[in-house]
Amino acid sequence: MSVEIALSAARVRYGPLEALHGLDLPLPTGAVTVLLGRNGSGRTTALRALAGTVRLASGRVLWRGADVTRLHAHDRARRGLCFVPDLRAVYATLTVAENLDLVTGDRAKALDAYPELAPLLARPAGTLSGGERRMLALSRAVASPARVVLVDEPALGMSPDVSSRTYRLLAALAEEGGAALVLAEQRLPPGLPPGTLVHELRRGSLAFSGEAAELR
Repeated sequence: MSVEIALSAARVRYGPLEALHGLDLPLPTGAVTVLLGRNGSGRTTALRALAGTVRLASGRVLWRGADVTRLHAHDRARRGLCFVPDLRAVYATLTVAENLDLVTGDRAKALDAYPELAPLLARPAGTLSGGERRMLALSRAVASPARVVLVDEPALGMSPDVSSRTYRLLAALAEEGGAALVLAEQRLPPGLPPGTLVHELRRGSLAFSGEAAELR
């Protein structure tokens, strides 16, 4: 299994606090990887470091072996990285339709994934419920041909049915689209495909690496 993107000896600091302690994190192509951990474990920081929205104090980000540590977040996005954060993931003052046209490039595919958004197209995104905003944010991932897809807490605020559908849609990006899919979660979600990889983080360090079945 080839490595698509990786953190190598990555350290991230927020003022005097170190959030990642020399983390090595290889993430394979065409696979689902879950970064597991409680709040403060470093899982969100790891995603942000991969996406380029926080700087490394030391270490490197490698994308197919090339050092992209100094590459800005928007340049990583142009190269095929899609990052869906847990908060502030939509443009609140724009309508649902404007959000879709701006970030997905394929409104029809996004609405196929989340038909619940169709009657909301004229609504400002800031007026949506939490689950509706999450669907709108995730439509960017499921409708884009990204090589790396990073999602922080995909099912935040969603109903169980929509949550199950979301994990199926995301898993297909790896299994059918060949993307490196990385999910940050507090708990291991149900319904992930066989062979899902898990890296459990505790206080910015790696506590476990293996397949989801081993963790259970």
